[in-house]
Amino acid sequence: MTAADLMANASPEEMKASMGEWVKWRDEASKTLRVEFGMPLQAVGRITPDGVTGSDTHVSGYSIVEGASKEAVIAQLRTHPHLKRAGASIDVLEMLSMPGI
Repeated sequence: MTAADLMANASPEEMKASMGEWVKWRDEASKTLRVEFGMPLQAVGRITPDGVTGSDTHVSGYSIVEGASKEAVIAQLRTHPHLKRAGASIDVLEMLSMPGI
């Protein structure tokens, strides 16, 4: 089930309870990390030099998390409520600085 399906089919009480877990995680993580919640995402297409096709990405949201080290960020993400969903995963991507920009 996609994130959009989950949100569309959740009752107001279920949404409040779910978001409560996320807010609790953010508040705890924010004691040692900088956390920008981000937003849910919905894939709309994949653009290539040959045109536009449907996207098969499994990415359903993003957050920006900054900490003292990669290990510190990963340790905190291991407790993220998203991981309670069956088959869920979190990919950690590092932003690289671009000299001259």
